[in-house]
Amino acid sequence: MVAANDRCALTFSLSPGNAHDGVEGRRLLSDWKNKPQGLPLIMDRAYEGDETRQLVLDFGFEPVVPPKSNRLNPWPYNREIYKRRNEIERLFRRLKGFRRIFSRFEKLDIMFKAFIHFALIFDMICVNTP
Repeated sequence: MVAANDRCALTFSLSPGNAHDGVEGRRLLSDWKNKPQGLPLIMDRAYEGDETRQLVLDFGFEPVVPPKSNRLNPWPYNREIYKRRNEIERLFRRLKGFRRIFSRFEKLDIMFKAFIHFALIFDMICVNTP
């Protein structure tokens, strides 16, 4: 999932349970239309591979991901911006509040995607109503 903050998911995709996050994340970023330029892109450590970081740089983003502890040549990253990663985690927490999402009742991917869309719309409406 690519999200702007804790209330706005920009795009997402489903992947098989046995697929690595880095490959799916690179595919999701490549398919994303209208990429803004020069913004920091906060990523989880699952995306800290050289291939993913280079793709992010090629798209004009600033990758904000800490290097793994066993890296021979660790890179600097903005720790203050990385602390904002919890905002995205809050979005996932609210989505998992919908029982159908966290328990994956839907057998078809299209139905699961539709319910994620519904949950995101419902969350947005509940926040923006007085």
